[in-house]
Amino acid sequence: MKPEFRPLWFAVTLWLAAAWPAQVQAQDILTVRSSLGFDQAISFLQNNIESHGYSVSLVQRCDRGLNNSGHETDLYRVIFLGKRDEIRQLSKQHPELIPYLPLKIAIFAEGQHTILSTINPAALDTLFDDETLRDQFRRWEADLRSILYEVQMSRDESLLTRDIARLELLN
Repeated sequence: MKPEFRPLWFAVTLWLAAAWPAQVQAQDILTVRSSLGFDQAISFLQNNIESHGYSVSLVQRCDRGLNNSGHETDLYRVIFLGKRDEIRQLSKQHPELIPYLPLKIAIFAEGQHTILSTINPAALDTLFDDETLRDQFRRWEADLRSILYEVQMSRDESLLTRDIARLELLN
């Protein structure tokens, strides 16, 4: 290697070494952006949660506390979801899971978009060395990915109606 490239090579190697853990860690949080307005997104999310066999146990407002802490936000909620019998059974068999139950999805407005974010249950693998729990975490991960993806891919029906009307005009 030419001597003039050594500092560049060192810098790139150092950057990659520092960035690698951040890339691995990024999958510990599942986040999507939706073009739906906040009210539509939260309604669609709740319906979608139920269509996946889960129940919404609580919708907690967080915006007042955030505003009191100096953060500027007007729309921020945490949705608590789960399957009641599953949560009860897991809580009895594995009380160490209680801090992570029920599952939670944060939803907040950012400009004209809505952001949804949750901890990836598969990230709990590192905390619990149990094959049955690992399978459970994977099922939750698949369900949460599906729920978030469907919200992300949904469109504002008024925009969809407008687009269809435009297409009809073109024909």
